[in-house]
Amino acid sequence: MTAPRAPEAARGILDDALGTAGGIPPAGLATMAELTAEELDETLRAFAGNQGAASVPVLTTLSEKAARPVRRAAKRALYRLAQQGVAAPRPTLSRPVIEREAERAMRAWISAVDGTGSRAAWILFQGAFGGVALCSLIFNDTIGIVEVAGGDITKKRFERELAGLRESQTLPWVETDPARVVTLVGESFARHAALGTSPPPGFARWQTAFPAVDAVPVDHVPDPSPATLDPALLERSAALLDLPEFAGWFLDPEALQSDSVALLQTRESRLVVSDQVKAEREAAIVDGVIARELTRESRRRWARRLEEMALILAATDRSEPAMWATTAAAALGDETREVRHHPLVQALAQRGLDVAAEVTLGRRKLADVSRTPSPTTSGR
Repeated sequence: MTAPRAPEAARGILDDALGTAGGIPPAGLATMAELTAEELDETLRAFAGNQGAASVPVLTTLSEKAARPVRRAAKRALYRLAQQGVAAPRPTLSRPVIEREAERAMRAWISAVDGTGSRAAWILFQGAFGGVALCSLIFNDTIGIVEVAGGDITKKRFERELAGLRESQTLPWVETDPARVVTLVGESFARHAALGTSPPPGFARWQTAFPAVDAVPVDHVPDPSPATLDPALLERSAALLDLPEFAGWFLDPEALQSDSVALLQTRESRLVVSDQVKAEREAAIVDGVIARELTRESRRRWARRLEEMALILAATDRSEPAMWATTAAAALGDETREVRHHPLVQALAQRGLDVAAEVTLGRRKLADVSRTPSPTTSGR
């Protein structure tokens, strides 16, 4: 008899675990770990969709005991269920922090997203006895929490700090729903668990004010609505890069060094070729970069950034660019669409190649233009 393929075997393991309160033997966990990322996501999505609440114990077991790729896929499946109203019980976490009585978020401010996926946030908390505390953070959508500072503060001093922030800001800052910012920071905190890293030590002071690790999404992008996509708005999305807050938005030049050399050779070739041939060669280089760099995870990340920027643009009274960003995000989130035809993605790749070419020519330093975020405080 032919052995079942890994996805089929995995489905059998999940179905068998339904009758054992979520228990999965080590051999079953090993079989799950053999699946590719796409097979895992598809298998767990189908399992959760078919079994509903009955799948929660099984998915919880996978999220706690399986290999890291399986844990991450299981957490995504649990999050999707939670969005449908089927929530897993929160785990009881042991946290080496001092609890703050009745601490709640009163007000919050958040910045635009920069070209590395980082942004800053201020959250003003009120304690049980009338005192206030300010938590200042920088967090990133690939590595988690980068910096954290703050502490107890008087209301008068806070007003002075806020005025100084408004005068010195380089990216737009907007006041927004405190609960939403708390959730965003909690999501960033969850990223450390998924990556096996730790946030900066200063975060321990604030940890209990944010959601538990398993209560927030990892690599989540809301489902797109392709039927509502306006082709005209999508076509105009590349104009977002003309806005000041998008100046640092481009694909990482560090990953495009060899492509930039090919681009320069095409532009500076002494061979007598038509402008059309040169344009076709440049287009082929850009398409190759997009095909390599815009993976499924990368598409989700860029879509999420655009959705967040749409909120910033709307909050700063720029409704038309906000619609461009929302449409561009939806198109990226629709994985049935060919990403190389996405106008904004084309522009991100072209700008990244141009910056990489300047590095190749010695006009810019790679360290100054790298889009790879670097934590100032190392995790484990």
